[in-house]
Amino acid sequence: MSCVLLLGLRRPRLLGAAARPPRWSRRRSAGCEPPAGAAVRIGCASGFWGDTAAAVPQLLYGGKLDFLVFDYLSEITMSLLTAAKARSPVLGYTPDFVSTAMAPYIKDIHRKGVRVISNAGGINPLACAAALQEVAKKADVDLKIAVVAGDDLMSEKENLKGAGITDLESGKQFPESVHSMNVYLGARPISRALDLGADIVVTGRCVDSGIVLGPLIHSFGWNRDEFDLLAAGSLAGHLIECGAQCTGGIFTDWHAVPDWHNIGFPIVECSSEGDFILSKPPDTGGLISFGTVAEQLVYELGNPQRYLLPDVTCDFSKVSITEIPGFDGGAVKVHGAKGSPPSTFYKVNATYLDGFRATAVCPVGGPKAVQKGKRTAESILQRTRLIFSQLGYEDYSAVNIQVLGSEDTYGPHARRNIDGGPREAVIWLAVHHKQKEAVEIFSREIAPAGTGMAPGLTGIVGGCPRVSPVLKPFFFYYPKSNVQINLFLNGQHVETFEEDLTFTSDEVVSFDPPEISSELKDLPSGPHTYRLEDLAYTRSGDKGNSANIGVIARHPLYYPYLKKTLTAQALENYFQHLLEQENPEEELVTRYELPGIHGLNFVLKNSLGGGGIASLRSDPQGKALGQMLLDFQIKNVPDLKSLIE
Repeated sequence: MSCVLLLGLRRPRLLGAAARPPRWSRRRSAGCEPPAGAAVRIGCASGFWGDTAAAVPQLLYGGKLDFLVFDYLSEITMSLLTAAKARSPVLGYTPDFVSTAMAPYIKDIHRKGVRVISNAGGINPLACAAALQEVAKKADVDLKIAVVAGDDLMSEKENLKGAGITDLESGKQFPESVHSMNVYLGARPISRALDLGADIVVTGRCVDSGIVLGPLIHSFGWNRDEFDLLAAGSLAGHLIECGAQCTGGIFTDWHAVPDWHNIGFPIVECSSEGDFILSKPPDTGGLISFGTVAEQLVYELGNPQRYLLPDVTCDFSKVSITEIPGFDGGAVKVHGAKGSPPSTFYKVNATYLDGFRATAVCPVGGPKAVQKGKRTAESILQRTRLIFSQLGYEDYSAVNIQVLGSEDTYGPHARRNIDGGPREAVIWLAVHHKQKEAVEIFSREIAPAGTGMAPGLTGIVGGCPRVSPVLKPFFFYYPKSNVQINLFLNGQHVETFEEDLTFTSDEVVSFDPPEISSELKDLPSGPHTYRLEDLAYTRSGDKGNSANIGVIARHPLYYPYLKKTLTAQALENYFQHLLEQENPEEELVTRYELPGIHGLNFVLKNSLGGGGIASLRSDPQGKALGQMLLDFQIKNVPDLKSLIE
């Protein structure tokens, strides 16, 4: 078996009727080849900071894993961790990973030989590893804990100020006061840490899919120019990085998903050829189907033909998802990712301080609840503005009033109730101001509304609004050659990782927009109207101040009608009330096609009120946009349901 150490090379328990390749895991030395036909099983136990503690035992004891991965980081999380480290130099990582995910199970993780990869290090990965080392020491287990460091660019802050850098989204100049700067590192440093024998790898900021691609590169020895394989591994990571979102969580057909309380977390079983099966542990809730996985494929996606990652540029437009019968809880085979060379640049997420914010959330009951809520919010703003003028403060930089229950977020598509509207509603009142003291005044003036304004105001959710800093994101590209990546093992520096730029390219490949084929022009019409939900699944997500909405046809025969009706202009018109147009000539919605899953992907620019913690909206990440689109009317079509009967 050459120099390969096989850990449990055996036929795994079959979840369905079809046999699968044997599992394989190893601590690989450079140059070793994997055994033919071996498969690697990777489970993801966390999709964000705060995910359920039930995932780890489920995957550890029922998943027959080689690797267990945890994804904790988002742009919002990085902002929160940056603020935490500002309070104390030993903070800045996600403590849940150490105390909740690892500490109770670390002995069994060690005993089973499951290797762990996590980006829980946030902006302080060395502190995270040190805390984890203490847990291992108390449990009396000998684990090699590696750290991938080098994503922090704060030491380059002064050099970058005069370099003419602009934000990738807004085009704004590099901010004067930068709070944090972190590179999205790739999978190769993770792979190298595993090559060096690490049992646990802790990273700072890296691309989410890298925590899956890293162990696959390590296991199969995929080369830097095997772009299709790297794209396939990145797709596996993209699908499972958000945990239960691909196993029935937030699925359009939520009513068809059983046992949310015990929802299964995802497992990918990957071959060295790049094909993989996505499943979940036996005896768990949730659902794996074409629909649940296709929805996750389009989640937080931009151009599916040019999905930029540090290790590969991916084309997911022709990916196919096929349900496999006979698997407990469902399983799908995923195939068809294509890759091309990555660029010579990393993407960087910087944050900068831009004032302070607070949000008041207050339930109100009784007749005319919406009107009472709106008048209460407006009166609080009037009172605080009067105080500001007396004290010499400027006006708010921004305010947002919503009355949840009145369908404010639907704009012109709201359904207006008769007889005065709902008798229960919730005031959402958020403000932004350059001065912390002004926001503190706002926070103090919420409670008096309970005695001096509308009847039926029942309280303040969470107590008086918390005043917090607004850390806005700023994205730009930075040369890979300027980034020094250091690997640590059990607290000691062991290697400076050298990024090989041999197989990179900064040539932008242009993709002609799909032409409207004669097939679409000649589609038969008819007297029928369908809600989009009758014909498609949807899912939405965010990137900065942009949102995306993926739409997947429930049947291939519906796809031409979706392509004809759901144009970029149609969606721009539908969501006009949420889009902020800075340039009159600017097109705010772009449409992309994914014929492999009979899907469309729409990117809505400037649609989130700043996005993340900079947004004052109740949906700062666009989570509900896909749900809102389900009511879109597909008109003047034939009886489409009869086409598939």
